[in-house]
Amino acid sequence: MLPMTKVCQIWNQKLPIKKLFISILSTFIILICLLTLAFLSQQQFNNDGSSEPVYLGISFCGNTTAEAKLLIDKVKDYTNLFVLQSGPVSHNLTATTEICDYATSQGLDIIVYFGWFDPEHSWRYPWIQNATQRYGEKFLGVYYYDEPGGLQLDYDWETLFINWNSHIKEQGTNADPFYQKLLDSSEGYLNGTLRDYDIEAQIYTQHLQNDPDLSLLRNSSIQTFVSDYALYWWDYLGGYDVVFAQLGWNNWNNSVTQEIDLIKGAAHLQDKDWGVIATWKYPNAPYLDTGDEIYNQLLLAYRAGAKYLVIFDYPSIEGNPYGVLTADHFEALQKLWIDINNPTIKRVTKPEAVLVLPQNYGWGMRHVDDRIWLWSADEHSPQIWNITQKLVKQYGINLDIVYDDPQFPVTGKYNKIYYWNQTLT
Repeated sequence: MLPMTKVCQIWNQKLPIKKLFISILSTFIILICLLTLAFLSQQQFNNDGSSEPVYLGISFCGNTTAEAKLLIDKVKDYTNLFVLQSGPVSHNLTATTEICDYATSQGLDIIVYFGWFDPEHSWRYPWIQNATQRYGEKFLGVYYYDEPGGLQLDYDWETLFINWNSHIKEQGTNADPFYQKLLDSSEGYLNGTLRDYDIEAQIYTQHLQNDPDLSLLRNSSIQTFVSDYALYWWDYLGGYDVVFAQLGWNNWNNSVTQEIDLIKGAAHLQDKDWGVIATWKYPNAPYLDTGDEIYNQLLLAYRAGAKYLVIFDYPSIEGNPYGVLTADHFEALQKLWIDINNPTIKRVTKPEAVLVLPQNYGWGMRHVDDRIWLWSADEHSPQIWNITQKLVKQYGINLDIVYDDPQFPVTGKYNKIYYWNQTLT
């Protein structure tokens, strides 16, 4: 072996060759870096051959612009989406604009939450109109309202109807005929003689379709987002463009895979985009699941075809400048960012099988005794629960769960079609 000094002498004698080699090597390294940066740019590309971007980010629910900027600086190198979901900020025009300006300047796309267009904050809709010009394609749309399907299932309907009936009965013969009809309907609910899923599905979807603020956004071609933990099918029918399925506390009895199969089934047949948002697993600190579990959940959703992968960051915890997010959650995001750009991770573009549930069967499906719209589970619930568990176990994310609807036929779209009332062999 030559001494290192002798090697250096020989290398220096070939200086022109060395300079040429260094020049070529430097150019090659620069080219590789540029290609890598382009590959890891803010517009991610699916591994299924399409050019549809995939968005990975945080839903910020803090109170101040300083908190938002700190979080943006923390995650901007391994996310491409910032969801501004802060109630206090949504009441402040200056703060909303400042945070969105900063997020987009750091390369992040934005979704902005407004619970509704409160007349006391009349700046909101004009701000949205201006945002399409100010931020261009980096403004993805508006996160409007929250959990309509979950509220439908979990509202205390019985107390409402009891109080309602009591008030109408107090009016006696002076009660308006319209309210008398409502009295008859609510008593039918209370005594179990009235159970009409078709009417309830119509009421639910029409309520969303006729919402004046949601209609305003839709008519202005503003993309609308919502997160929910049930009834995704009817959220889409009601007019939402994108629904995020919540993964967390609602998956104690049913699986994350089942939740994904429900949301993507609704999105596939109705030709919509979908995503998931990792929310609370616990009602108290630490609130969120571990970073490893959230990583596994979001990676499963990505493999299933999700376009949006989000972690819910609320509330603020004393001593943590990043809300509820800890080091393991940031590590999960970093790993996901690499996975999104990993061409060896294949995604499900066309599920192999579909399970078709009864038309307008608005069942929460969190457990076998869950509500159907506003009623208790019925005689079909156990059968549907059992076939769902078997098929989810058999197919995993290669299964879509949908509803019988002549507007959205399943024939010709899946290799295997299962119906809720058939016997599996």
